[in-house]
Amino acid sequence: MRLSEFRQALSDEFGDGYGRVLTHDLILTPFGCTADQALAGGASARDVWLALCAETDVPKARWYGAGLPAARG
Repeated sequence: MRLSEFRQALSDEFGDGYGRVLTHDLILTPFGCTADQALAGGASARDVWLALCAETDVPKARWYGAGLPAARG
């Protein structure tokens, strides 16, 4: 997963504004820091996305940003 795909999945799932709040403020348990900090520290976008999905109780069917095709509307 590229960073651009992470940002698109984040926007699709949470919206632009709330997505930015989550990546800036929510501490992701597996990393012990926020998504922004984890990405800046070299964590893979895919691992951060999966941690964010798990932390926010996103149903697994919508974890498509982790290399699965996007849900069709």
